[in-house]
Amino acid sequence: MTAPAPLPVDPTADAAVLVMLLEESEAAAILAQLSPDELGLLGERMCELGNVAPEAINTAIAGFLDRTESLGLVDADRLGRVHSLMTSAVGEVKADNVMQRIAPGPVHSPALDIVRWLTPESLVPLVVGEHPQALAVLLLQIEPQIAAQVLHALPEAIQPEVVRRLASLGPLRPEALAVLEEVLNRRIAECHGKAMLQLGGPREAAEIINSAGKAASARIMPAIAKADKALARRIEEEMFTFEHLFALGAQDMGALLREVDSDVLIDALKGIAEDRRELFFVAMSSRAADGVRDEIATRGRMKSADVEAAQRAMVTVARRLAADGTISFGSDDDEFV
Repeated sequence: MTAPAPLPVDPTADAAVLVMLLEESEAAAILAQLSPDELGLLGERMCELGNVAPEAINTAIAGFLDRTESLGLVDADRLGRVHSLMTSAVGEVKADNVMQRIAPGPVHSPALDIVRWLTPESLVPLVVGEHPQALAVLLLQIEPQIAAQVLHALPEAIQPEVVRRLASLGPLRPEALAVLEEVLNRRIAECHGKAMLQLGGPREAAEIINSAGKAASARIMPAIAKADKALARRIEEEMFTFEHLFALGAQDMGALLREVDSDVLIDALKGIAEDRRELFFVAMSSRAADGVRDEIATRGRMKSADVEAAQRAMVTVARRLAADGTISFGSDDDEFV
């Protein structure tokens, strides 16, 4: 049996113990506030903990209480905290407008937020060939060790000029950051598309929940629905789409089709390619499949909204049947239910 780890000997180890004691959502909320370097250091300590003795836990909590008693309510990122609370209360748009009135300041750039998390290998292709002034401003926005690696990867001929401009910049003016933001937005869009700057969303959340499995979905989705029913519906729509029906075997497909109105089926299949329709036809009798083919051919043009509504109706039926065990998506079932 592995012996418990010794008592933590530094504040970072204490912090690692405290974070590991929290619920996952609470710990994630704290980790989201850290810089890349802080997150890396804390993550390293968390991985090194091993089994933690009760004495180590007591020491970490006692140290936390001692420090907080002397600190009181500190002014660390007070504006960020106020903005976060207002966003939760009235929404992002209203909160942004209120904050601009009570504490006007520079707007955070999604591009700058992204590059601060990139490795030098990912960052250099975004900025190589840009003006030395923009490169100098960039190096001041990232961690010194990362900046050194980026500088080393730039063409040797331009390195002295970048360093000269960096050394003579002085306090950064808003105009200099605006130029850098324009450069980064353009280069990120060129290399990765504009979607690179769109962080998060129902689809991304759905992909993560699908990967986490059925148990996580059963725990997370009701909590989201309780806080925001509309958002929960959007996530669920992304978690289980019409394309997932293509994974059904013939027997399960047959069970689904028996629960779907023929008009709904015809409208839904109208919007997909013929080879995809065959996945549904193989679960029918030849006579029934021929009848559906004829109906699709004679139905004429349809609005995309009507096709999508029919497909959503089929997905709703499939989700119900999968939930009660009538149909199965095989080994990947956990991803869809």
